[in-house]
Amino acid sequence: MPTDQGVREAVRPDPAPPGGRFSVRFIGLLISLVVLAAVLVLSVGFGARFLSLGEVWAGLTDPASDYYRIVHEMRLPRTLLGLMVGMALGLAGAIMQALTRNPLADPGLLGINAGASAAVATAAVFFGIGSFYGYIWFALAGAAIVTAMVYAVGGGRSATPARLALAGAALNATLYSYVSATLLSDSQAIEKVKFWTAGSLASADFATVTRLLPFFLAGLIVALLSARPLNALSLGDDAARALGARPAVIRTAVIVAVTLLCGGATAACGPIVFVGLLVPHMVRPFTGPDLRWLLPYTAVLAPALLLGADVLGRVLGSPGELQVGTVTAVVGGPLFLYLVRAAK
Repeated sequence: MPTDQGVREAVRPDPAPPGGRFSVRFIGLLISLVVLAAVLVLSVGFGARFLSLGEVWAGLTDPASDYYRIVHEMRLPRTLLGLMVGMALGLAGAIMQALTRNPLADPGLLGINAGASAAVATAAVFFGIGSFYGYIWFALAGAAIVTAMVYAVGGGRSATPARLALAGAALNATLYSYVSATLLSDSQAIEKVKFWTAGSLASADFATVTRLLPFFLAGLIVALLSARPLNALSLGDDAARALGARPAVIRTAVIVAVTLLCGGATAACGPIVFVGLLVPHMVRPFTGPDLRWLLPYTAVLAPALLLGADVLGRVLGSPGELQVGTVTAVVGGPLFLYLVRAAK
């Protein structure tokens, strides 16, 4: 059993080598922010009509500009929603991987997005709800129930990656079958929710952004505050207690954060897979397992990936567009197979 001194050494930041690991990580984070800023500009610029950087700036700042309505009513809400949803899915995936010690954990693969989708379908068909503010409460409830079920069925504290993956796959298949059957039984419901069935940012507006914001901020704060406790929990429950952490509280906080982040994101734009799986794996070679670095990197690069996929969908599907959920699935599927093979 590790001593107090041993576990403190285990979670203490690595001593900086010549050149400073902190400096390298910090510079990497700054570069990531520059990448995100560039993708944000591209997201505002690309659409049915391409806008140059000058036109984007005029659309943002000059109410008399011909581009003001395009930017403020269509491009900017879509970009802000993609920023929040990408960040939410990336952080949810990272803290789920840390909690379950499963490198393949993802809100989509473990059925959490499916739980939120099933709840939204229920709200649309059986309760006639057709607005985001009505969906959000059902989505949160569905995400919370499935998160708890996957964790419990997978074995709780003794869960193994294989058991969690099997539990998530079973619930995922069952719930999406329910969603399909429910929507097919009501053609009007399909019209109400078709914008999110494939995962889309196309229907974004400032009302959705504003209503999602409180849930997103609450989940974001809980997720970021869980970084240090999850570092301690990675050493085992006994070691975590020796460091003053409370494993039950940590697990509850992570479930709350995942529920808020995934439930809100799914209610806003539908189920989008692989973002929460891919980004933590992309950044881990630079950050190591320390969540105090991994989570900020993920929070920056996950929305860059999602918005980049959205821009790619608009370019490849022109004059229409490919839904962002379709693009992330096409890109993420082969990488997921690679990760499964590498995990053998």
